[in-house]
Amino acid sequence: MSTEPLSTAAAVPVTSDTSPPAEHTPETSHGRKYLSVAQGVALIYGTNIGAGILSLPYAARNGGFLALVVALLIAGTLTTISMLYIAEVSLRTNKPLQLSGLAEKYLGQWGRWLIFVAIVVNSIGALIAYASGSGSLISNLTGLPPIVGTLAFFALGTFVMVKGLHAAGFVEGLITTGMALIIVTLCAWTILGPGIYAENLIVFHPFYIVPIMNLAVFTFLAQYVVPEIARGVDPASPQAVPRSIIIGMVATGVTLAAVPFAALGLLGTNVSEVVTLSWGDALGPVAYYLANAFALLAMFTSFIAIGFTAMRNVLDIRHWPESGWQRSVAVALTVIPPLLISIAGLGGFVAALSYAGGFAGATMSIIPVLLLRAARKNGDRQPVWMATWQAHPVLQFLLIAVYALAFVYSVLAIVGLVPAGWA
Repeated sequence: MSTEPLSTAAAVPVTSDTSPPAEHTPETSHGRKYLSVAQGVALIYGTNIGAGILSLPYAARNGGFLALVVALLIAGTLTTISMLYIAEVSLRTNKPLQLSGLAEKYLGQWGRWLIFVAIVVNSIGALIAYASGSGSLISNLTGLPPIVGTLAFFALGTFVMVKGLHAAGFVEGLITTGMALIIVTLCAWTILGPGIYAENLIVFHPFYIVPIMNLAVFTFLAQYVVPEIARGVDPASPQAVPRSIIIGMVATGVTLAAVPFAALGLLGTNVSEVVTLSWGDALGPVAYYLANAFALLAMFTSFIAIGFTAMRNVLDIRHWPESGWQRSVAVALTVIPPLLISIAGLGGFVAALSYAGGFAGATMSIIPVLLLRAARKNGDRQPVWMATWQAHPVLQFLLIAVYALAFVYSVLAIVGLVPAGWA
């Protein structure tokens, strides 16, 4: 249990710092470029709005829109809290470490490797889905063979990854703005055009919340980009990190609900596995291209954020420098395995996301609780910002319980022991 008192007020900045900053930390770096709050929001939004949003309507077709909303509220709230824990841990640490590095520092080797495996599982699951989905979308939009589309998608995403954090943040910002405009256009088009049917939206089958929840966990899985934001923002603005997290997660939740609202409201259970295919087709040729352009952009922004963070964690786990041949090897280890798995036809779109979400989501939301407690006892310095009521023991217990159950579900799903209709 943490030895620090928990306030019931909102999360507040802490201004005292009794430890000198480590060399090369943001506090002592002159002339460096800092991430803005908008760029931090874009990184979180871009990480979350990827393949998950494209498969949510399909995953929720049996449970209904209201069951999906319940799952999103639970997963989104708990994940946001766990991200705030990681933000505080990062701000208590002098050296700018990735999540696996933080786990090694505060939990030892077992924590380091558990986090690393979770990141690998999540990134492979996501990138497999992007390899499959991007090839199909590019083929539908251009007529090119799917394999050509997949290779082009991976090549461009890998290039942005190699360019670095600020390039990724800049690209994410541009693309997420375009994505938001497309979503607003498509939702308005659906409502003002063919319209939505209330009977398609008031469906609520609580029995199906569990499988929807498992995918919702994946769609909110952006904990591993928090250390990047913590090390990238201006240390003179202590609220920038939690503000980026909260705004990014709220924007994510609204978007994740808006797409199924429009698609399920229009199509009911007749949604495709990648929703933009059936949704765009129902609205006409122009909307079809817009919807699939959104899907491609969503996959691309998520590819950049997930791939970049996975690559950085490979460097961290091996204690390699950030440049030189080691960086090239880390990039290759990040993008080549999921590409080969997808080309070999192993792993479906929704299945890959669900299994990855269960395991990675459980690890990513349980470990932050342990990290927070350890960092509050053994951190390097007093942070410029810390969580207050968000760190209450009851919320910590809920995080562990909910995501542990999600992991159990993933294991049961893999061995075929889930109830009929959940698989």
